[in-house]
Amino acid sequence: MQLHADIVTVHTTHPFIIARGGQSEYRVVWVRLVDKDGAEGWGEASPSKFYGETADTVMVALQRFAPVLADADAWSIDAIERELEKAMRWNAAARCAVSAALHDLAAKRLGVPLWKLWGLDANAAPTSSFTIGIAPDEATLRTRVREAAHYPILKIKLGSSWDRDVLRIVREEAPAAVLRVDANCAWTPKQALDMLEPLNRVGVDMLEQPLPPHDLAGLKFVRDRANLPVVADESCLVASDIPKLEGIVDGVNIKLAKCGSLREALRMIAVARAHGMRVMCGCMIETTLGIAAAAHFSPLLDDADLDGAALLSDDPFAGPGIPGGQVVLGNGVGLGVTRR
Repeated sequence: MQLHADIVTVHTTHPFIIARGGQSEYRVVWVRLVDKDGAEGWGEASPSKFYGETADTVMVALQRFAPVLADADAWSIDAIERELEKAMRWNAAARCAVSAALHDLAAKRLGVPLWKLWGLDANAAPTSSFTIGIAPDEATLRTRVREAAHYPILKIKLGSSWDRDVLRIVREEAPAAVLRVDANCAWTPKQALDMLEPLNRVGVDMLEQPLPPHDLAGLKFVRDRANLPVVADESCLVASDIPKLEGIVDGVNIKLAKCGSLREALRMIAVARAHGMRVMCGCMIETTLGIAAAAHFSPLLDDADLDGAALLSDDPFAGPGIPGGQVVLGNGVGLGVTRR
C-alpha cells in the first residue's frame, strides 16, 4: 500500500476556547492508503499539542509508517497496528489516521458500511452533545447558546473566572436542554467541591475531567461527594488505564486521537464494560472524515460527544454527522465519507 498525506486547514465558526486555551484555525492531516489494485481507504489525524502532536509531527510519523505499510496485507489490520506502534510509539493521532484508513478500505472492499461490518445497529447510535466553548462575555455566550437551540444536549466548557455565571446563563437560554460540563483539568479538588452546588442547581447530569490527569485521589474525593456521574477524559488514554480508574470515576471518555486506533477504542469499550463503567466517545476539532471513524462504533456507547465537524465553518468532507444532535451513520460503504 502507498501512503499519501495532506495537511488540511479548517476553521471553527467561533473561536473554540477551553480552560487551557484555543483558537479558530486547526490543521488536520488527511491520510489515504492506496492498495495495488487502486482501492483507497481514508483516515484523518486531528493532533493535539496537549498530547505532544501537531500536524507537522504527524507528517513525520507517517513517513516512519510508510515502509511498514508498503508490503503489508491490508486485511491484517491488527498486525499492522502492532507494527506501527513498534515503528514509532505514542503519536496516537497519526496511528489512528492509518487505522481508520485500513478499516475504511476493508469495509469498502466488502461493499458495506463499517458499522455493518462490525455487526452493529445504526439505529442504536446515541444523541451527541454539542459544545459551548468558553466565551469572552455574556452577550456572546447567550448568542452561541441560542444558535445551538436545535441540539438537545449541550456540553459546557468551564474553567474560567466566571464559571457560576456561565452555568446560570446557559440554563436561562436553554431551559429544556440536557447540560453536561467539562472543566478540562482546570479545577482543584476544593474548587470542584465548591462547584457541585451550582452544577446541581442547573441540573447538570455529567461532570467530565474536573481535575488534572494525575490526580486520581482528587477525582475519587470529588466523585465520592458528587451526586452526578464523574467521567475521566485526560486521565484515560488507552485500555490499560481503565482498571486503575475503577471506583475513582463513573465512566471514561474515549478519543481516537488519544488511544491511537479503532481497535484500541473497541478494546477500551470492552474493558470499561467489564468494570461496570459508563462509556462515551469524544473528539477533537475534526472534519467529518475524523468524526466518521468514531461514529461507526457509537452504537456501543452510552454517550457521544462527536460535534467536532459540526463546530466547523468549512468542513471539506460529507458523511456521517449529528443533525439535530442524533448521530446518523448512513449506508455509505466504508466510513461513508466523500470529498465535498
